[in-house]
Amino acid sequence: MRTVRIGAGAGYSGDRIEPAVELAEKGALDYLVFECLAERTIALAQQARRADPEAGFDPLLGERLRVVLAPCRHSGTRIVTNMGAANPLAAARHAADLARRLGFAGLRIAAIAGDDVVDAMAGSDCRIEETGAPVSALAEALVSANAYIGAAPIAEALAAGADLVITGRAADPSLFVGPLAHAFGWSFDDWHRLGQATLAGHLLECAGQVTGGYFADPGYKDVAGLARLGFPIGEVSEDGSIVVTKVAGSGGQVTPATCKEQILYELHDPARYLTPDVSADFSQVRVTQLGPDRVRVDGATGRARPEQLKVSLGVAEGFVGEGQISYAGPGARARGELALAIVRKRLALTGAAASELRFDLIGIDALHGAALSAIGGHEPYEVRVRVAGRAASRAEAARIGREVETLYTNGPAGGGGVTTAIREVLGVLSTYLPRARVRPTMHMLES
Repeated sequence: MRTVRIGAGAGYSGDRIEPAVELAEKGALDYLVFECLAERTIALAQQARRADPEAGFDPLLGERLRVVLAPCRHSGTRIVTNMGAANPLAAARHAADLARRLGFAGLRIAAIAGDDVVDAMAGSDCRIEETGAPVSALAEALVSANAYIGAAPIAEALAAGADLVITGRAADPSLFVGPLAHAFGWSFDDWHRLGQATLAGHLLECAGQVTGGYFADPGYKDVAGLARLGFPIGEVSEDGSIVVTKVAGSGGQVTPATCKEQILYELHDPARYLTPDVSADFSQVRVTQLGPDRVRVDGATGRARPEQLKVSLGVAEGFVGEGQISYAGPGARARGELALAIVRKRLALTGAAASELRFDLIGIDALHGAALSAIGGHEPYEVRVRVAGRAASRAEAARIGREVETLYTNGPAGGGGVTTAIREVLGVLSTYLPRARVRPTMHMLES
């Protein structure tokens, strides 16, 4: 039975690069996929594009291509990625220029656009899932709107001879479904095969998670070699089953447990996992260990795809100001608590226009709050004070960090290591748009 070897070169925008090089050089791959987008990532990319029309794609695109193009060209491995983010056409131009400079003439690069639907969303009465309000209520706060497109345009680009396919907001598993559907000639209404391919994509899309990275928990789930974690390879057969493995000698592990955790990751309903390509059913999936770092996963199926596509909305939500300071030695906790009390009162006295204020002692109560953190409480030798809050303007957000900084001489003894920060907040909301209103387009470039 024919098998396609497909590797995951990244599971998020800032992922390690060396494991992808290892896959390109030693994985004997047909396809290498870089999955680099999240909801917030695409909103930030849209923000960058507004500042510069040639920006808005993944900042590591050039760095990744620079090190994998040569081994991929040598082995005939084709590359698929959503590193186009908010600007796949600019990303393709950048890739073509880089390929020319590296001496790879004739590299065919397909840019898949059409996921940007902000014009269709502006003034729309589509309902925001999180609030129930219409999208039109966001008015000028709406920064971006990107529909999750599916695998069909990726398969089309590969059929047209693309060596490198760069998309915008393609759904994560669709990056893998496209190459598999192209390689095996599956039709895009073969719901059973598309459900199987979506399972393969879901297993691989987060890269190092399925090879033990996110799985590790010392003393409970020990994983060796995490500093040299190998990224996964899927050996996908024409019957839709997948064997998950990795390059021999790389760190991490592939076991039934790592695969099961990844299958359950972000899975709202195992019998109805909705993607742009299919309503996948993972409820009867079987996981079988074949050998060291070799796990077979099969049993997925699917039903007709949804008639609406999810749209990720980027929303401007003001600014966050933050200040931190450390206290150490005897009485560190009491001094930290006094510091928080001082800043709380100062912000009230000075009329700081901030909301959603947080006053935390990192390591004490910053994650789960004072009540839960008091269980098994201890007296720490050192604490880190953090005060953060949201404000409508950058100037108001800056006041929060300044009040923390004044603790150097106006607060408890022994404070040090102050840091302050201001960042613009981009919220993420979601809605749905009829599939017919999203029209992906393909643009072919050559280096």
